[in-house]
Amino acid sequence: MIQTEALIIGAGPVGLFQAFQLGLQDIRCHVVDALPQVGGQCSELYADKPIYDIPGIPLCTGQELIDQLQKQIKPFAPQFHLQELVSELKATEDGQWHVQTDKGTQFKAATVFIAAGVGAFVQRGLSLQGFEALLGKNIFHKAPNEETFKGKHLLVMGDNDTALEACARWRDGANAAASVTLVHRRDQFQAQPYAIEKMREACIAKSMRFVAGQPTALVQAAGANSGSSKQQLTGLEILNAQGETEVLPADAILLCLGISPKLGPLSEWGLAMERKQLVVNTENFATQAQGIFAVGDINTYPGKKKLILCGFHEATLAAFGASALLYPDQKTLLQYTTTSTHLHKLLGVS
Repeated sequence: MIQTEALIIGAGPVGLFQAFQLGLQDIRCHVVDALPQVGGQCSELYADKPIYDIPGIPLCTGQELIDQLQKQIKPFAPQFHLQELVSELKATEDGQWHVQTDKGTQFKAATVFIAAGVGAFVQRGLSLQGFEALLGKNIFHKAPNEETFKGKHLLVMGDNDTALEACARWRDGANAAASVTLVHRRDQFQAQPYAIEKMREACIAKSMRFVAGQPTALVQAAGANSGSSKQQLTGLEILNAQGETEVLPADAILLCLGISPKLGPLSEWGLAMERKQLVVNTENFATQAQGIFAVGDINTYPGKKKLILCGFHEATLAAFGASALLYPDQKTLLQYTTTSTHLHKLLGVS
């Protein structure tokens, strides 16, 4: 059981800035996110796309914003728990909150900050029988190491830059796959034009192939070891562009299908909601449950605007609200990072 003054659910830009604002109140925190890295939508959907409306920054990409936020929170050393989905939140007898993830990690938190955007972002998988059993064995969202697909018949699924970059990476070099096949439901791609051109050139040169189709089944066979009952991936059955069933041989599948938001168990926590968003006040962005705050796209209130900069404002007032709750006998002072020696000490600057 991890005891903490504050637990942040969501490591997107607002969740990261929440950690910073809590740090300025001398409140240390843990952060949980379902994705394998911090950044949320900024990293997954807008990593290389421009953002123009962050105050004082005329232009930055989504990933550049996340990188800067990570530098900003470094003095406060928040503890991250990635690839974990919060599955349970319930009140304790002493007025705190018991939080548990799908990996079994348990927290006892005095305050909880829900910064889950439009829900927990999870990587898209395949709705096919046997998928869960093969995930991490023959099917991957990311290659565990440089030799994962060496000498294997690899299927890459997706239509984005990540998918096309994976094809380029694994069709050449010392750790190249035996074969690389790109699979997408149609011959249209959401990727940079030069990446699409390189992929088509590789197909003409027969260093890889592209197949348009919709996956319909995972093909498996008993393991090669004598007497083994474990199933091994041998192929992917698809419905191709001609409307025919086709089996693509495969030892491994790499999924580059992006992410999707799932509200998940959040809707079962007993918090007041409107249209799948948490109702908060505008004084400190607290929910009706004492000690639980909601910031960013997951909350709703009159005049709500789903903008990153609005989430930053919400996180600031939520941190002040948490300080008043955690330290009721202390006056919560407004201090400026420009002049406050106390804040300078927290930030590690002289």
